Order: sequence, then structure tokens, then C-alpha cells
Amino acid sequence: MNRYILFFLVTAFLSANRLQAQLPVDSTVKVTQQQRALGFLDSLGKLAPSKYWPNVDPDLFLVNLRTFALTPLRFYEGKGTNFCAYSAITYIPLNYDPDGFSRFMVTLYNTGKAKMGKVWFRPGKAIQEEAGLIRYKGALDISPAGQMWFLCLADRFKGYLNIFNRHFDKGDENTLWASTNFAKFNRMLRRLFRFEVHAKGSDLIRPPVKDLYKYLSGKISEGPIFLYLNNRLLYKKNHVVTRFGIPTHYVLLLDIYKSGDGRINIVYWDYGKKTLQQVPPKLLKKIIYGITHFNPVAKK
Repeated sequence: MNRYILFFLVTAFLSANRLQAQLPVDSTVKVTQQQRALGFLDSLGKLAPSKYWPNVDPDLFLVNLRTFALTPLRFYEGKGTNFCAYSAITYIPLNYDPDGFSRFMVTLYNTGKAKMGKVWFRPGKAIQEEAGLIRYKGALDISPAGQMWFLCLADRFKGYLNIFNRHFDKGDENTLWASTNFAKFNRMLRRLFRFEVHAKGSDLIRPPVKDLYKYLSGKISEGPIFLYLNNRLLYKKNHVVTRFGIPTHYVLLLDIYKSGDGRINIVYWDYGKKTLQQVPPKLLKKIIYGITHFNPVAKK
């Protein structure tokens, strides 16, 4: 081959490769949200200590964010806290936009404030100084990023359960300060995320759904379903004995199907893990007070 032609071909090849390398990654390769989140976090290198969050270890903070991006179902509200509602809704950003969540958290860490959806978070000194200090809550002890997020949510959103305890004091993660009623839960979803949210039920009156199994099994293929339920009845050893109760717990429904004997199997996520429970249809109707269906299609 003529050496001039060879030189031309090699030059053209190298130029094409260089041009392709300069193109944005998204235009040539479909990069997953998890990969984007990890790429962003890796690009930060080491974080300096934050003047806004004096008790948040910067290295552990980044480790937490990487864990959230890779394994969203390991997110954990801690033992004995009232953070279950905040843990449940965190599935949405970690599953659908871990990159956006990582950037939000880093901005919050660096500047003391950040915006998600329609909501600005500007936590006060009490919240900023507490993050990283919560102890004896299991895995939450070593999750300063999780503590930051939960404390900010509880501080920013209020419902009628929070009327008599609106300002944070040490230990309030276990009190009504952190509690979430059903209307507040749905308001958080609608204001934080640009997706359709449909809810049935309330704190005192169960959802007007005649066949819960049919309704839930039909909706679960469309998007995430959150259940607001009476946790004490769900975990009773003897489901036949009745007990007065009110809803106190939020879980993410992952699957629902019937057994041969007519009982209903529900697979749900709470406390950082998946759980399978088998219940009779009557009990299922009794324990569920609220159903929130999240449609992962952005609003126009």
C-alpha cells in the first residue's frame, strides 16, 4: 500500500477516535443512573470537613452515598426511630435518580442548603449539629448521610402529628417530632418528585377498595406502591385475636400473590430488608389504612 495512503488512513482513524472521545458520554453510550452517580462521587476525590455539618465524617459520608447508589434497598431508618416514612420515600430517588440524589446531598453538605423538586432545605443549627451523632440505632449509627437526610426531611415537612413538637431537641428522632401522618407523606412525594402520585385512605378510615388483592396486584406492575399500615397487627403471632390499633408504619410493596389455600403473600421492604408475610384476605384489609401509588412517568 502506498505509504501516503497508509498515513492518511491512520491519521483519519486517530482523528475519528479523538473526536469520538470528546463527545459527551451520553451521546455514544447509554450510561445507567448508578454509573453516573458513582462517576460523580469518584470525581470528587476527598471532601473537606463541612463547616455546616461538623459531626459528619466526610469519608464516611461519601461511602454512604456510594452504598445508597449501588444498593437502594439497604437504606435503613434505624431501630426505634420514627423515620420509617422518610426511609420509604427515599426508595424513589435512589431507584430512579441516584445521580440527582448524590448531587443534592453533596450540595447540602458543602453549602448547608439544597433544593429537591419544589422544596428548599435550609436546616438550622440544631439539625446540622445532630447529624452524625445519632447512636444505638443499628446501621444508622454509621450512616451520617442517612442521618442528614432524615433529619432534614423531618425538620422541613410538618403535619398535625407534629403540632406540639415542631422544633428539634436531642432524641427527637424517637418522638412525635419525626412522625408522619398520611397526608404529610403524600405531600412530601408530590413536592419532592416530579411524578404522578395517587393515594387512597387516611389515618383513621381505610381505603374504599372492595377487593384489595385485585387492586394491589393490578397496580404493582405500573409503579411503586407504598402501604400505610397497622404494624402491630401485622406482626402479631396470632392474627385471629383482634386488637384496636391505628396505622403507624410505611412500607414499600414489592410483590403480592396468592397461595393455594387462599392466603395472600405480601413481599415488602422496610427496616433495610425484604420481608415475606402470609396473611388472610380479611387481615390484609384490616391492617391497611393507606395506599399510595407512584407512577414513574414525569408530569408534563
